[in-house]
Amino acid sequence: MAVSRIHRWSLAATAALGMLIANTAHALTCDEILNMVRVNVPSNIVIQTMENSGSRFTAADVTCLTDGGAPEDVIAVVRNLANVDAPTPTDPKPTNTKIDEEDEPAGFDRDTMLGGNVEGNGPEPTSGSARIEALIDLYQAKKYQTASKGFYDLLAENAYPDEEAKIQYYLAKSLFDLGLYHSAQHYFMEVVRRGPRNPSFKYALPRLVGIAQKTGNDYELLRIVHKIPPESFPRHAKTQLYYLMGRKLYEKDELSQSAKYFQQVSTKSELYLRAAYFDGVINNERGKLRSAVKSFRDVYQSDIMPTNARSAQEMADLKDMSLINIARIYFGLQRFDNSDNYYALVDRDSRYWPESLFERGWTNFYRNRMNLTLGLLLTVNSPYFNEQEFIPEATILRSLAFFNLCEYDEVERSLLRFEAEYQPMLDELNAFLEQYKSKENRKLSDQAFEEYFTKSHEDSTLRKPLFVRVLRNRDLAALVKHMDLMDKEEETIDQKVAVWRDTIGDELKQTIEADRQRYKKRAGLILLQELLEQRDNLKDLMVQSEIIRFEVVDAQRADYEYRMGTAMVDSTEDAKIDFATSKDVIYWPFNGEFWADELGYYHYTEHSACR
Repeated sequence: MAVSRIHRWSLAATAALGMLIANTAHALTCDEILNMVRVNVPSNIVIQTMENSGSRFTAADVTCLTDGGAPEDVIAVVRNLANVDAPTPTDPKPTNTKIDEEDEPAGFDRDTMLGGNVEGNGPEPTSGSARIEALIDLYQAKKYQTASKGFYDLLAENAYPDEEAKIQYYLAKSLFDLGLYHSAQHYFMEVVRRGPRNPSFKYALPRLVGIAQKTGNDYELLRIVHKIPPESFPRHAKTQLYYLMGRKLYEKDELSQSAKYFQQVSTKSELYLRAAYFDGVINNERGKLRSAVKSFRDVYQSDIMPTNARSAQEMADLKDMSLINIARIYFGLQRFDNSDNYYALVDRDSRYWPESLFERGWTNFYRNRMNLTLGLLLTVNSPYFNEQEFIPEATILRSLAFFNLCEYDEVERSLLRFEAEYQPMLDELNAFLEQYKSKENRKLSDQAFEEYFTKSHEDSTLRKPLFVRVLRNRDLAALVKHMDLMDKEEETIDQKVAVWRDTIGDELKQTIEADRQRYKKRAGLILLQELLEQRDNLKDLMVQSEIIRFEVVDAQRADYEYRMGTAMVDSTEDAKIDFATSKDVIYWPFNGEFWADELGYYHYTEHSACR
C-alpha cells in the first residue's frame, strides 16, 4: 500500500487549503480549486474562498473545472466571474472511469448526481395519476404480486415518463415484499442513479442500503457511493454510506480521507466495530501504533449488541481479529510477552483460533520456548483443522524449531514432506494464473470463477482448506452467497402464476442473468487476486524450505566433525533421556490420538541435541 504517497498528498492538500483561506489576495488556479473539492471542502466554502480571492477566471478555467468534475454550483460561480455563457445542454457523455477494473454503472454523470441537500421528512409520495394511485393502494393492501405486475406494465407501456422514478420505486418495494431482493435492488438502483434531485431518491437509497444489510453484500453500493455527495446522504442511511465511503477511499489508498469517514460512523451502530477496526488498520499502516492499539481495544471491549446471528458472528470475528492485530503490533515491537498474552485471549471456539495459535508459536519461538512452539503447532496440524485451515507456514516454523534443537533428521523429513505436498499445488496455481496474466484475458475472469466454483475438479491438487482461506475474503464470500440468492430467486419466479411469470418474471430473469455474469466477473477478479497471493506465499515458503535444508546439511557436517573430534560418536547413542517437566503440571504422554479438550495444551519435552 502506497502510504508515503498518500501522506504527501494529504499534506499538500491541507497546505494548499490553509494558504487559500489565510491569504485572500492569492490568485486561485483551477488545480487549487479542484484540490479543495477532492478533499471534500464544502461547496459554499470553496465559493466564498474564490470570491474573496479576487481571482480573474477565463473560459479555460471553466473547461478545466468541468473536466475535473467540480460541483455545478462552483462552476456556475466561475462561469459568472469569467463572464462566459453556459454551454448548450447536451446528452451527458458516459464516464470512462473504472472501479476495480470494472465500468461504473450507467447514469451516474457527475453533474446529474450533484445537487443541494435533499434531506427531509415526511411520507413517501403517493399522489399521481389515477392508475399509479390505484396500484399504490394495491401495494398498501399487501397485494404485492398484483401491484408489481401493474407497475411493470406501466413501465413497459412508457405510460407516465415524468413519473417513471416513482413507478420504479413502488415496483422495487413490491418485489422486496415478495422476497425478490435482487430484483428489488435492481429497481431501487434505477431510482438512485437518477440522482438526489429526484424526489424518490431519498427513499430509494435507504432501501438499497437495507437490502445490502439483509444480504450482507455491499458490492452495488460500493460501485456508486463515491458518486453521491455526502450532503445528499439520507439521514437513515448516513452511517452505512459513511462506512462504505471509508472503505472506498481505503481501497484507493487514500488513508487520511478514509479515516475521516470511518470516524463519522455512529458509535451506536453495528458498523461502528467495522469502522473502528479499519481505523486501527489505518493507524497501523501510518505508523501510529499507540492509536492503532487503542482502536483495536475499542473493538474488543465494545458492548454493542448484535441484531441477528450473522452480525453476532461478524462482531465475534472482528473482536478476535482485533486481538490478533494487537498481538502482531507487540510482536513487531519485540514485546513478545505482551504479544503472547493477547494471542492467548482469542477464544478456542473462534474460527481464528488456529491462526492465533500459529502466530503465537512464532512469538514463543522468539522467546526461545521451542517445546511450547512445537506443542502449539501440534494443535494447528491436528485432524480437527485439516479440512478448515490452510497454514503451510506452520511446517516451516516447526522445522525451524527442530533446527534450533539440532534435530536435523526431523527437519529434513518435515521439509521433504512439505515440498512433496505443496509443490504440486504451486505448479497448479502457476498454470492456472498464467491463463489470466494479460489484461485482455482478465476480462474472462468469470471463467476463472467457474473453473473452481462450478466445475468438478477431482484431479485438482488444491485442497478444500485453501478455498476456505480464500473465502475469508468478505467481498468474495458475499458475492458467492448473493449468487446463491439469485438462483433461489429464479426458482421463486418460476413458481409464480403464468400471467406474472411470463411477463415481469421473464424480464426479471433476464436482469438476474446479466447481473450474475457481472458478479461472476467481479468474483473471478477477487479469486485471481487471492490465489495470486497464495501462489506467491507458497513460492516464498519453497525458497525458505530449500534454504533451511541447505543449512541442515551444513549443520550436520559441523556436528559430525565435532563428534569425531571429541570421540562422542558412540558414547551418547544409548544415553538415557531425562524429560524436563514441571512439578506444577500433570503430564500425559501423547499417543497420536487427538482429543478436543486437549487442543492447545500440548507441550513437547524435547532436549536440545546441540553440541
